[in-house]
Amino acid sequence: MINAILGQKIGMTQIFDEHGVIHAVTAVSVGPCVVMGITEKNIRLGYQDIEEKKVKKPQLGMFKKLNITPKRFIREVERSPKDQEVKTGDQIKLDIFQEGDYVDVIGTSIGKGFQGGMKRWNWSGQPQSHGSMMHRMVGSMGANTTPGRVFKGKHLPGHMGNIQSTIQNLKVMRVDLQNNILLISGSFPGNENNIVIIRKALKKKNKQPQVQAKP
Repeated sequence: MINAILGQKIGMTQIFDEHGVIHAVTAVSVGPCVVMGITEKNIRLGYQDIEEKKVKKPQLGMFKKLNITPKRFIREVERSPKDQEVKTGDQIKLDIFQEGDYVDVIGTSIGKGFQGGMKRWNWSGQPQSHGSMMHRMVGSMGANTTPGRVFKGKHLPGHMGNIQSTIQNLKVMRVDLQNNILLISGSFPGNENNIVIIRKALKKKNKQPQVQAKP
């Protein structure tokens, strides 16, 4: 089956494991999602029902053609060769994850507006002594006659945050199938109620359940 699902970030809390060790976790309200389309490389998922009057007519026609209840959020996730069994209209639920699995979480970081170089790039700053008058300013960039310009990618003040960010190899601590809530260790980008994509980790293999051979 598909290895990714959409969810809505609830917030952070803490739990104790079976050894009495405390863990900081992020709670996510996950799925169920509906498969709305399948392409060669991607799978389109819909999440959270919405009233028809709040949907634009061209988009409403697409939902009616697919015979699917209108959805508030539509995202595409990467398709793997193992997703051959997925069909349009299928429901993707939380049971694709198990406790102990490792996941990658894709979200949008919190926007911080226009920021200076010291906050944006962690500059050490200019001298702080009396008379400097350039405590947090950019200062010289080293652009002499040659090359006569500032290279692209130079760390300068500008817009910070509000970009897509992925945190890899986070551990699934709890799976609540009854309430569709997933507890994931650590934190990941985004405000509360932001939509995130949770997929099985690409760089860390999950342990497969061992099947005991019959005597």
